[in-house]
Parts: sequence; structure tokens; C-alpha cells
Amino acid sequence: MQRFKALMVSKGDAGQTLAWQELSEADLMPGNVLVRVSHSTINYKDGLAITGKAPVVRRWPMIPGIDFAGMVASSTHPDFKAGDEVILNGWGVGETHFGGYAQMARVNGDWLVKKPAAFTAAETMAIGTAGYTAMLCVLALERHGVRPDSGPVLVTGAAGGVGSVAIALLAGLGYQVTASTGRTSETAYLKGLGAIEVIDRSELSGTPRPISKERWAAAVDSVGSTTLANVLSMTKYGGTVAACGLAQGMDLPTSVAPFILRAVTLAGVDSVMAPKVARLEAWSRLARDVDKAKLAAMTVTRPATDVVALAPEILAGKVRGRVALELG
Repeated sequence: MQRFKALMVSKGDAGQTLAWQELSEADLMPGNVLVRVSHSTINYKDGLAITGKAPVVRRWPMIPGIDFAGMVASSTHPDFKAGDEVILNGWGVGETHFGGYAQMARVNGDWLVKKPAAFTAAETMAIGTAGYTAMLCVLALERHGVRPDSGPVLVTGAAGGVGSVAIALLAGLGYQVTASTGRTSETAYLKGLGAIEVIDRSELSGTPRPISKERWAAAVDSVGSTTLANVLSMTKYGGTVAACGLAQGMDLPTSVAPFILRAVTLAGVDSVMAPKVARLEAWSRLARDVDKAKLAAMTVTRPATDVVALAPEILAGKVRGRVALELG
């Protein structure tokens, strides 16, 4: 039986511990598809899981990693056979089911999506949950009637993973993108992805007013809390805000004013349990709309063993864009 390396997080009286261990297929959790993992990535949620800063992991011990890409080694699922290239995003993997920071994974085939031919496995993980979520946000804006001629679109947390991909996607579709960031030193990077304007996040950090001056037709927000409240107060009449993150907090200190006085829509975007039809649409659009040159510009490739060191950095906002991890 094949043996492989995996990052295992355990919890004891002394707290949380992490170690790369050698496992066998018999150690994996139940599932009907066995995948030989080649790549993974790190998202904000992975950073929380690895550092223990939030209760992301709900089963112990756990192999973290909410994403992976690889090749099917064996399958009893009707949709997959040995040799198929697949990707996985979410579904509780890395939280309640062994995740992507391992060279092998056994999962429910219903959780998998076949890798679009347009991408390599490394490119799908350069996109990862962050980029797939960004695409879900773009689709949400489109469903609510937001078009390039509607007006500027704001992206918060712009230098992060969701923000970077969202800017590149929106700019490529013809939208005028305003990027909000706490790292204004990244202005050249953000404009290289397609942002027309870069603003300091301090413009969205004050005490939110119920209604403020109208500034943008729509927004993609991965920050939440006070930032999201200010974004809503500044969204134009009939606009839509796609909210997908809570890096600043889970609270929302706002009022009903933007919704009933300006008919603003707050569209919640979930990537973890999104139905397969939504995932297939998102990955189909990513294959069509991602500018590979911009994807490469926002991505660095690191060995998976670097993920423990990267975790506190992504929580501190020190990781720009995307990281593709090689399991090797």
C-alpha cells in the first residue's frame, strides 16, 4: 500500500500541534474517489486553521487544506475514473474531512470537478477557493443586473487572493474597478491587474453612516464588518454588493437605510457548500475569462512544506495575491 506525506494538525492539553507525517491509504477517511494530489494553495481560512486563530478545524486530528488538484488514482464513483484530472474546493475538506495538504486524498466524488482543459493543475490552485469565490461574486453581480456601463465597481481587500482575482476578472470584462487596500504600496500591482483607481482602506474604516455619498454601482467585499457597512452606505441606487468574507469581523454595524432608501442588494456568496451546478458554471467562466498573464503576475509557487510559515503571514495581510503549493 502506497505511503505518502501529509500535514497533520492535532489538539491536546498543550494546545494545537502540527507535523508532517508519513501515512498510508488505510489512514485516509472514507470516500469513493482516491486522488493523487499534486497541488494545493493557501487561503485566509487555511491560515486560521493552521494557526488555530479560529475554530475552523472541527475534527481532530485533521489534515488541513480546503483545496487540492490532482489525478484520480482509483474510483467507484460513476463520474470519475483513474487518470481523470480533478479539483476540489471546500465541502468541509480541511475542516471535518482530511484535506489538501497531503500527497493523497480520498473524498466523495460528488465534491470533485473535472479540471478545465484550459488550466494546468498548478493554475487551478493559483486560482483556488479565493479565485473561485471571486468568480461566484462576479456571477452574483451579473445576476443582479450589474453591467460594465453601470458604473465603477469597488473591490475591498484588493491585494489579497479574492481581491486580486476579482480585479483581474472584472477589468477583463470591461468594468471600471476601484481597489481598496491597506497596502497602498501595492498600487502598481493592483493597476497592473486592471484597477483604474486605488484607495486607502481608511476611507472605509470610519464610523458608518446610514447613507453616504454614492460612489460605486457595485462591490465585491471580502472584509465584512465596518468596511462592508461603509461600502453599503456608499453604493449607488439599485446597486449590488457581493459579500464573501469576514477578515475584519462577522458583525455588520449598519442600518436598513441602504436597502430601503437606495434599493441596494446585499448578495451573500458562499463557496464552501455551493451546489455543483454553481461550481461548474464558475469554473467554466474562469476558463473563459481568466487572463493567464495576470494570473501568473499575482501568483508565487512554493513547496507545500512552506505552508506553516505562510499561515501567520496571510492572516497579517502580508501575502499578496495567490500562492500555488506543490505537494511533490
